[in-house]
Amino acid sequence: MTTQENTATTKRGDLTSAEREMLQVAAAGDVQEATRLLNSKEVRVNCLDENGMTPLMHAAYKGQADLCRLLLQHGADVNCNEHEYGYTALMFASLSGNAEITWMMLDAGAETDLVNSVGRTAAQMAAFVGQHDCVTVINNFFSRTRLEYYTRPQGLEKEPILPPKLAGPLHKIIMTTNLNPVKMVMMVKENPLLVDVVALEKCYRVMDLLCEQCVKQQDMNEVLAMKMHYISCVLQKCLAFLQERDDKLDALLKSLLKGRDGDGFPQYQEKFIRDCIRKFPYCEATLLHQLVENIAPVEIGNSPTAFSVLTQALTGQMALMDTEFCATCGERGADKKCSFCEMVVYCGQACQRLHWFTHKKVCKALQRQREFQSKDSASVREIPGNADGHDVMEGNCSSLLGLCLGFAELGHSHAFSENYPDPSNAVAEAMSGCQDWGREGHPSS
Repeated sequence: MTTQENTATTKRGDLTSAEREMLQVAAAGDVQEATRLLNSKEVRVNCLDENGMTPLMHAAYKGQADLCRLLLQHGADVNCNEHEYGYTALMFASLSGNAEITWMMLDAGAETDLVNSVGRTAAQMAAFVGQHDCVTVINNFFSRTRLEYYTRPQGLEKEPILPPKLAGPLHKIIMTTNLNPVKMVMMVKENPLLVDVVALEKCYRVMDLLCEQCVKQQDMNEVLAMKMHYISCVLQKCLAFLQERDDKLDALLKSLLKGRDGDGFPQYQEKFIRDCIRKFPYCEATLLHQLVENIAPVEIGNSPTAFSVLTQALTGQMALMDTEFCATCGERGADKKCSFCEMVVYCGQACQRLHWFTHKKVCKALQRQREFQSKDSASVREIPGNADGHDVMEGNCSSLLGLCLGFAELGHSHAFSENYPDPSNAVAEAMSGCQDWGREGHPSS
């Protein structure tokens, strides 16, 4: 069955025995059996169970990507909202936490603004249950169809604004949720089609057109407009370096990664991102005002960085305490530590090699900091507490003080984010807290 039925005429629970089997197979992810059932005349691809769930909803909720793909190929209605509480396939996909299926639903035409019976969208529901990757996918989705519009001549144009061969590589950059400029330059560098002056000129002009379209459309999308503008700025920077005969963009990558003396903070990268935001052409945009208000008062090198503020605004991602980010490209889930200091992580050897030229300047200081923390924490564990606990209290104060001073040795480096306090403030608060605890917990009389 390859045509899409009108689910409005399908009653909940009105199922044949084959359709009941289909619902079970969809949840189980048996592609072979599902293919057999879908090819029979007894199974409607959009049949509804007693709760109003279609086979696609079952497969999406269970995280069965191959089954979802098969059902979509057979005409499953991605926007069916016959569920008793108004849930859609996109909502079930986002609740499952499967980013691949969430993207699949969006690519098939899932509407992001549909709400359930309590007025929540798929992104809001995913955020509520902590599926942040799915939230990011939804917030950053951009249909390739919208980009391919520019690959066809319009009106009196003799040739398209964007050559069709560039649509794929450019769409990949648009869809990335990692806004680190190093990562974007690496994506350009990895594709020979983009490492070309003419190609980059065409790509950044399309980004500017999309930015304008997002602002001037009926439902203005400031977030998407800012992202298109930001990508345009990165592409223009690549173009400028190519024109200066930086054939492989290596000089640009080093400029973005180079840390300042003392703490290794990437000043050039911070200034570049701030400049991108400042150049946003629509001064009346609320998002622009919010970004400026959050970034302008912050001295370069302190937190929050322009990158963290921009990322949170455009993707909804927040720096999580238990999440490691590559020190080079900013990719999440990095797990390769520097073998010397063990304080910086990378997503692979390529990123570690690329970052070493600047990391080696602070590596020894970070190593001393780690060793100090290890020794100090060990000494605290060995302190035998008195009956009144004062020795333990003083040991804990000393440990926290040493930790804060260890951070302060490097200043406000890239290791700090909005989740970490200013070291000097942390010291004062720690000592004050310990003194208060001593007075309240152990009265002198």
